[in-house]
Amino acid sequence: MSETKGRMLKVSILRYDPNIKDDKPRMETYEIEEAPGMTLFIALNDIRQHQDNSLKFDFVCRAGICGSCSMLVNGKPTLACRALTSKMDPEISLAPLPVFELIGDLSINTGKWMSGMNERLETWIHKEEGKAEHSIDRLEEKMDPDLSDEIYELDRCVECGCCVAGCGTIVMRENFVGAVGMNKIARYSLDPRDERTDDDYYDLVGDEDGVFGCMSLLGCEDSCPKDLPLQSKIAYLRRKMVSLKDK
Repeated sequence: MSETKGRMLKVSILRYDPNIKDDKPRMETYEIEEAPGMTLFIALNDIRQHQDNSLKFDFVCRAGICGSCSMLVNGKPTLACRALTSKMDPEISLAPLPVFELIGDLSINTGKWMSGMNERLETWIHKEEGKAEHSIDRLEEKMDPDLSDEIYELDRCVECGCCVAGCGTIVMRENFVGAVGMNKIARYSLDPRDERTDDDYYDLVGDEDGVFGCMSLLGCEDSCPKDLPLQSKIAYLRRKMVSLKDK
């Protein structure tokens, strides 16, 4: 008794390598038989292994933790390793995320953008000079469990870039920090170990490249594969910044 064959998928991929002279953007379509539990990550690996070994895309963890395989799937930013083909039509369109530097095909350099954003927003614990202690014998500071859970929730961001690619504001404001940047500021403003003041945070995001530039279209929250509470944290920061601005 023969096994039932899966659907035939047509995967159309935007191909372009900016490092190859005279290369031009084009759509190339590959046909592949769908397997049970297949994700786009599995499909892309199958295509690269059996049909076109020149196809460029990124992956590391295969579990939605590293954020490397972010791309546009039928026009929406998502992670390929979490996108089940069984939930899609048999014709699938893939393209690299916009905004970020293109390496080739579906491969983008999110790290360069994220590194610049993290340096700009100083996303690390700040202690007054001379007060920071570095010792392996030092006990961890106590923290309220509910607050710890709230901070951990924001720390689940994997910097995949989906929220940046889904943001309407960043199209008009090149220096906009995006939801990922404001999420990080919200995270550190909640952390009692960080000794920065609200005024310090205002200097970082209290302008039109930060909380006052957001148009509240919420494409970021709709696109976030980790379901982070980006809407509520942007609103939280905006209320905090408005209260400082009115002083």
